[in-house]
Amino acid sequence: MRDTGRGWAAWPALLGLLLALVMQVDGGAQTTAGLVTCGSVLKLLNLHHRVRLHSHDIKYGSGSGQQSVTGVETSDDANSYWRIRGGPEGGCPRGVPVHCGQAVRLTHVMTGKNLHTHHFPSPLSNNQEVSAFGEDGEGDNLDLWTVRCSGQHWEREASVRFQHVGTSVFLSVTGEQYGSPIRGQHEVHGMTSANSHNTWKAMEGVFIKPSAEASTSHDEL
Repeated sequence: MRDTGRGWAAWPALLGLLLALVMQVDGGAQTTAGLVTCGSVLKLLNLHHRVRLHSHDIKYGSGSGQQSVTGVETSDDANSYWRIRGGPEGGCPRGVPVHCGQAVRLTHVMTGKNLHTHHFPSPLSNNQEVSAFGEDGEGDNLDLWTVRCSGQHWEREASVRFQHVGTSVFLSVTGEQYGSPIRGQHEVHGMTSANSHNTWKAMEGVFIKPSAEASTSHDEL
């Protein structure tokens, strides 16, 4: 079934409900570390710079002028949740493990825009700008990212890279920080080479099981 953006405005409220249900589960029922699945909602940590992938309704003042994407050091910001989805033609059924080498969309839960990049320079490092683009989960073919990992599936405890399908750059952070109005947040951009600046790990979130039940292996959501 095609994954459309219909009803995307309801996702922030639904996320809150899912997290509340998870927090009510007996601690003894928590699952061990497993696989990242289609439909899961999670935060992504850059392992080198220790910041989580983040967005918000603040646009770039240069380049594309699209919604900005940054890295934040805090772990409890709801604007750092992303939903794992397939491309416009589907291919990522709810609860199915994400394969290494699979192309996915990362959709920002609070704004319904997709992680995106294109041939604009990033504001601080002059690498490739990364933005959030689209409406209600639907953007264009520059929203697709290939999950680069070892083995068969994307494992929650493993490091992964995200390589852009359209331009081949890797989702990266190199430490540059913004001033006002997003003071202290880190620039996120695309780099042409695979290196320590573009390794990521799944963190807090709601991980969808094939039975459509939600579970988490992290205490802090």
